[in-house]
Amino acid sequence: MKVMITGCRGQVGVCLVNQLSQIADIEVIALDSAALDIGNPEQVRAQIVTAKPDVIINAAAYTAVDKAESEPEQAYRVNAAGPGYLALAAKQINALFLHISTDYVFDGSGDVPYREDDNTNPKTVYGQTKLAGEQLVIESGCRYGIVRTAWVFGEHGHNFVKTMIKLADRAELNIVADQFGGPTYAGDIASALIIMMQKMVQTSDLASGIFHFSGAPHCSWYEFATHIFATAKSVGLVQTTPELCPIPSTAYPLPAQRPANSRLNCDRVYREFGIAPSDWQAALKQVLTVDLQENQV
Repeated sequence: MKVMITGCRGQVGVCLVNQLSQIADIEVIALDSAALDIGNPEQVRAQIVTAKPDVIINAAAYTAVDKAESEPEQAYRVNAAGPGYLALAAKQINALFLHISTDYVFDGSGDVPYREDDNTNPKTVYGQTKLAGEQLVIESGCRYGIVRTAWVFGEHGHNFVKTMIKLADRAELNIVADQFGGPTYAGDIASALIIMMQKMVQTSDLASGIFHFSGAPHCSWYEFATHIFATAKSVGLVQTTPELCPIPSTAYPLPAQRPANSRLNCDRVYREFGIAPSDWQAALKQVLTVDLQENQV
């Protein structure tokens, strides 16, 4: 089986390449933005029609949430038009298309985990462009799986965990305490996508759809930060940790409004694929232990 991965240098993309490379009889075509500009329809069509992958997994995205507010055209090109072009090309060669989306398609109201069929109401350019991408994928007519996730962290790329570790020598840190979600390990997202891919390829009657996959238990950014520092200290990555001060979102204004509620209900992906939520606490310890080992080399 031939699997094409776009965005292969991102947090999830790197994990996908690593995990798929360990599976026999899978040929991986790993493409970064230099190798494939997903916002260029001619280039997308030419690459995909020539390579003829059985599966395309789109891990490419414009994820600069605040910058997107001032660069809506670029965000739309990567987050909406790009997935649309990929999906149309997948339809042309009858390939399965898997696409990563986000909790930002919701407005973040309430305190109940969002289900896949809840009303979307994005409040940011990032969320609006990601929702537009979902819609273009669905409209393409290809066989697809859209996976919405949240609060991604891992060994690669930029994320909240890495930021906290860099700030570990501060005396004090203010952390937002009124936004809630499920931290999600990038490696677990990759594993979930691979399970979905394998089952959808093997079972032709598994319908296309949108699925939620994120971490459990849910927590606030303040609670997440507290756990990050406690774990980092327990594995010996840091010797001292800052005093954490819980603050409201209003005390930390940003160009793009963050959802107060990023909780995702993951029942459907468990019911249809047997995929349980990401155990972010176990994954965090693994990530920080790897970080410690790399720093000691």
